[in-house]
Amino acid sequence: QVQLVESGGGLVQAGGSLKLSCAASGRTVSRNTMAWFRQTPGKEREFIIRSSSIGTYYSETAKGRFTISRDNAKNTVYLQMNSLKPEDTTVYYCAGGKVGRSGTRPLDYDYWGQGTQVTVSS
Repeated sequence: QVQLVESGGGLVQAGGSLKLSCAASGRTVSRNTMAWFRQTPGKEREFIIRSSSIGTYYSETAKGRFTISRDNAKNTVYLQMNSLKPEDTTVYYCAGGKVGRSGTRPLDYDYWGQGTQVTVSS
């Protein structure tokens, strides 16, 4: 079983940057597809970006502003968010898929963190 813990959320001004971290424990996730989602209360969980063995896949939200990276030695995945907008305000979740699984839907992922709040002020 894999446990994921996000950190790095907080308050930032519009146009600023934040880097979220997702620390995995239980076993290494170097071969797993790892992704970031976000969810506003009352709305569906939205796919942002994923990193898999075949590369990185960006949502339209992520293109040009967000990047995903990994530090396998730390068993940690990061989400670098630049040029933040007030509409990026929400809770961000890290997700991990079992080896060989990938996708953009929440049901494609087996492991989830508890989420971290990002607030962008105008």
